[in-house]
Amino acid sequence: MTPFAFVYALHLLAALVWVGGMFFAWMILRPAAVGVLEAPPRLKLWLEVFRRFFVWVWIAVLALPISGVGLLHLRFAGFEAAPRYVQIMMGLYIAMLALFLRVQALQLPELRRAVAAEDWPAGGAALGKIRRLVGFNLLLGLTLVAIAAARPSF
Repeated sequence: MTPFAFVYALHLLAALVWVGGMFFAWMILRPAAVGVLEAPPRLKLWLEVFRRFFVWVWIAVLALPISGVGLLHLRFAGFEAAPRYVQIMMGLYIAMLALFLRVQALQLPELRRAVAAEDWPAGGAALGKIRRLVGFNLLLGLTLVAIAAARPSF
């Protein structure tokens, strides 16, 4: 395996974990949880899901720029020579990171406090905010994947 192939595979796997995890949560887990769980166990489930998933998102958040910079140097000899689609992908990563940090730093603590206080309406409102941010982040992630898929081949 060439260094480029290794770094590229790492980059793709990190993106797959992050975007695929959001797709699964939004399209499959959320509707299933709403269909079978009342608010208290559903909110507790989401706290546990976020606890486990966000570990992987943090790994992706770190792996993507490291592998991305590696790819820039291995393929394009640096930032200056990177084509426009790569620059757009970097911008989308920054937007996605900002939304993730907002969920992690602001909305998730709000959800934790509500669940700890057994304030289910406040927990539902906090989860709704998270859901909207994750939905928007999913759209950004799917856009990024589409750009990557449509890019000129390496």
